[in-house]
Amino acid sequence: MGIDQSTSSAHFLEQFLEQGFSLRIPESGEFCKGTIVSITDDAVLIDIGAKSEGVLDRREVEQLSPKLQKQFVEGNEITVVVVTPEGRNGEIVLSVERALAESDWLLAEELLASGEPFDCEISGYNKGGLLGRLGSLRAFIPMSHVEPAPSHLETSAYLQEFVGQELPVQVLDVDRTRNRLILTARETMRKLRDQQRQAAFLSIEEGATYTGPIVNIEDFGLFVDLGGVQGLVHLSEVSWQRIDNLHSEFQVGDDIEVFVLQVDSDRERISLSVKRLHADPWEDINQYYRTGQLVEVEITKIVHFGAFARLLGEFELEGLIHISELSDGHIKHPHEVVKPDTQVVARIIRIDTDKRQIGLSLKQVTSNAFKDQDLENLP
Repeated sequence: MGIDQSTSSAHFLEQFLEQGFSLRIPESGEFCKGTIVSITDDAVLIDIGAKSEGVLDRREVEQLSPKLQKQFVEGNEITVVVVTPEGRNGEIVLSVERALAESDWLLAEELLASGEPFDCEISGYNKGGLLGRLGSLRAFIPMSHVEPAPSHLETSAYLQEFVGQELPVQVLDVDRTRNRLILTARETMRKLRDQQRQAAFLSIEEGATYTGPIVNIEDFGLFVDLGGVQGLVHLSEVSWQRIDNLHSEFQVGDDIEVFVLQVDSDRERISLSVKRLHADPWEDINQYYRTGQLVEVEITKIVHFGAFARLLGEFELEGLIHISELSDGHIKHPHEVVKPDTQVVARIIRIDTDKRQIGLSLKQVTSNAFKDQDLENLP
C-alpha cells in the first residue's frame, strides 16, 4: 500500500511549523540565561533558546574585570540582556554589561533598603573622597562619609592607604537616571576603628617598649600612636631635663620610642615615658657635681624671679639662678644681667636630690668662700 504524498507533506509541514513557533522571539530589554556556544576574535555566540544564537561583542567582554572575563568559557551559562532581537544581519544582539549593571542596580536598591553593610574594594580617590565599585557599578564615598584623617597625615596620604583595600560600607543613595551610586563608610569605619582600637589596647603591655608616630602635641605632653590606640607622654616624662616648649623640640609625624608606664583598662588610658628609656642622672649626680663647683651653663629661660640655666655636659640638667644670685648689686629684672641662649660660668650652691633641684649663682663665682676649693681644681 503506497504512502499518500499529500498526507506526508502536510505532516512534515505541521512538525516544522510547531518546531519553528516553539522557538520564541525575545524582546528588547529582556533578560535571558544562555550557554556560550563559541568564542571568536570578534564575538561570543550564546544559545538563549531563540530562533538563532545571540551575538555578544567581544570588545564588551574585554572591558569586564579579569574575574568576570574568566567566566567566558564555552559551555558556561551566563546572564545577558537582549539589546535588539534583530540586528543588521538578522542576528540577536546581546549585552552582558547591561545585564550586570541591571543586576547590580537591583542589588544596590536592596542594600539601600536594608542598610546592610558590604565590603567595597577601593579603586582610587580624588579630593572629594574615595572611589569604589559595587559589581560593575562605579561608586563614590564622599570625604564627609569617611573617618577623618589622623592629624599627622595629609588627606591625600590618608586616602591613598585605602586604595586596593576592601572597606566595609553602606549604600547611601541610588539614582539610576544620573548613574549615581553614593556609599558611606562613616559608621562602619567607626565600628571597625573601635574594634581595632580595642584589640590594640589589649595588646599593649606595661613595661614594654614601642615605637610610633607623634599624632598630637599639647603643652602638657605628646600623644603617640601605638598602632590604633594612643598613649600620652606627659611633659614630666618626656626628658630628665627641663623642657618648656614641646613644639620646639618635637614635630607631629616624628617616630618616637616610648616606654609603657601604665595601662588603665577602666579609663582606656595609656601612660608613656621617654625619659625612662635613659638612665636617671639624679641617681648618680653626686659623682659628677658637688656644691661649690664651677660649671659652664647656658641660659634657657628668664623669669621675673631669676634665670633657668642648663648645665653643659653629659647630663645637661637644669638649675635655677635666683635673682638674688645674679649680681652683687641690686637689679630690678634678670634681663639686666643675662640673656637667653648665652653661655656663662656659674657656681653650684645647692643640690637637692629629693626635690631634684640645683641652685646656681653668678655672683659667687669669684667668692672667696670657695677660694681653696677653686685652687684645688686648677689644672
